[in-house]
Amino acid sequence: MMPSRWTVQDRYGNNIYLTEERWLHIIDNDNHPEMIVCEDLLIETLRSGKRKQDSLNPNKFRYSKEFDDLENFNTHIVVIVLFGHKQSKKRIPVSNNFIVTAYQKEIG
Repeated sequence: MMPSRWTVQDRYGNNIYLTEERWLHIIDNDNHPEMIVCEDLLIETLRSGKRKQDSLNPNKFRYSKEFDDLENFNTHIVVIVLFGHKQSKKRIPVSNNFIVTAYQKEIG
């Protein structure tokens, strides 16, 4: 597992982390370069945004939160998180909840 860039707790008490690899993927010019100035908003979205479970993959959640002054008439930050577990060194299951991607979107 790659080291995490940071870990944050969502409003439900789940620890969610972002790796450097995923951050570089998000802000890549071919993906969502506008997110480079929105890392704090991404964290805020996880801490206090709405969460919806994916209908096809119950381990996948979509967090979203409305913000003013996003680029290109976008209204929300959206963060996709996969929830899971891994074994600790003592063979105890521990949470493994990580960000897959994040982007801005016009909603509503």
